[in-house]
Amino acid sequence: MAFNQEMALNIYIALFLLFGAVFGLSTYSYQHIFSEGPHKVETPQGGSTLGGRVLWALVCSFLWPIMVLTGLNSARILAKRKRQAAAANH
Repeated sequence: MAFNQEMALNIYIALFLLFGAVFGLSTYSYQHIFSEGPHKVETPQGGSTLGGRVLWALVCSFLWPIMVLTGLNSARILAKRKRQAAAANH
């Protein structure tokens, strides 16, 4: 069986989804930065659930490039606020 373009495309798709799942699992604690702005949202009384973690990993599996961009934007906003607070304190 020869390695053809279809197999290469399948590998790229699998790697895209795998990277997204790993990204989602590793950023679950910081999901407020990627989805709801730089303010941390209160966690439910029961704490994080496995279902919530799986849902976040599934969302990131398909949307991780967008999540990275929103995370960079939130990081920029937080850095700007930190600089403004430091300037106000001096």
